[in-house]
Amino acid sequence: MQFCNHKPMTQPYSIRSANAADIPLIKALAEATWEPTYRSILSQEQIAYMFDVIYTEEALQHQIEEGQNFLLLYAQQQPLGFAAYSRKDAQGQAYKLNKIYMLPQCQGKGYGKALLAAVEEAVKQQGATYLDLNVNRYNKAKIFYEHCGYHVHQQEDIPIGPYWMNDYVMRKKLH
Repeated sequence: MQFCNHKPMTQPYSIRSANAADIPLIKALAEATWEPTYRSILSQEQIAYMFDVIYTEEALQHQIEEGQNFLLLYAQQQPLGFAAYSRKDAQGQAYKLNKIYMLPQCQGKGYGKALLAAVEEAVKQQGATYLDLNVNRYNKAKIFYEHCGYHVHQQEDIPIGPYWMNDYVMRKKLH
């Protein structure tokens, strides 16, 4: 997989919906982004455990079957990142951004913002008025989300096997 060496948004990009055939690509992108994202805030053991729970091909297939919608972002026909979202409540008023990851070399270039905007537009078209996301309380991505209009809605601690995720739930009201 090639890595991003583009200047900020100088290259055209495209975003498309992913399906089960894209699971190996999603897994490869996760392999390139997961450890660099969390190495400064989680132990190597927790990173490995969580990756094995969330990003096996079987786990990704299950997530799709359970209603997560995946989007892939490309520039120059190279996959640079992905996002996944799903309905959070039965009424369809709130949706959740389950994950969004860009290759580390592509961060800070506008691609993540474009991918997040695509998720926001997709859920608005489905009737959502809010988009929520979880971010580890020590993850520098919190600043990115704040710049994109999200605010801390609440805090929660989520058990994942023998570990805990100490998260902020951030929310954006969609207009």
